[in-house]
Amino acid sequence: MEIVYEDNHVIIALKEPGEIVQGDKTGDQPMSEKIKQWLKEKYNKPGNVFCGVVHRLDRPVGGLVIFAKTSKALSRLNEMLRDGKIHKTYWAITRNRPPKEGDMLTHYITTRQQNNKSYASENPVDGALKSQLVYRHISSSDRYHLVEVELLTGRKHQIRVQMSAIGCPIKGDLKYGDKRSNPDGCISLQAHRLRFKHPVSGKEIDITAPVPDDNLWKALASNITLIK
Repeated sequence: MEIVYEDNHVIIALKEPGEIVQGDKTGDQPMSEKIKQWLKEKYNKPGNVFCGVVHRLDRPVGGLVIFAKTSKALSRLNEMLRDGKIHKTYWAITRNRPPKEGDMLTHYITTRQQNNKSYASENPVDGALKSQLVYRHISSSDRYHLVEVELLTGRKHQIRVQMSAIGCPIKGDLKYGDKRSNPDGCISLQAHRLRFKHPVSGKEIDITAPVPDDNLWKALASNITLIK
């Protein structure tokens, strides 16, 4: 975990694949607790420290995560998230190239708690949530493709299941149809950019994550300018 932005109300941290944002049944230390400890040490706080979780990322996913340092910021950020005023852009590596250069995907997603897996349908079904994202292909190597995704809704495993539904499972994502796992158990999906108005000051916040320290990620990122 790395802190990439901080002010009196907001913290943005860079999550490493494998970390958890919030406590779960594994008992592993979540980012929210790590941030509390970081704040206690940085500001020499003797008592409790507030750290509100605004949104989460799946455990095998890396990238930018927003936390709130005050209850006022948490309340406003939660409302902004519900209203679609926090713009989240992801980068994904796929083995197959998307069928179109850029498109909006609309599916109806249901989630089964028994296997912690989501399912996408092209048509409305009972209990399914309408789910939308916009994607564009931005780079390729001989075997892999880099796709930029902007979420328009926030459903469980949404990018993973929707990309799989068009024949482009994310590299390393065995749960959603890829054929091989990544050596570290992560999947090749990164929460790459966050854009929103500060919940208190109203100033524009625009943060981009560094490209993961991985040869494939770096090669695909370096090819982006070649295809524009």
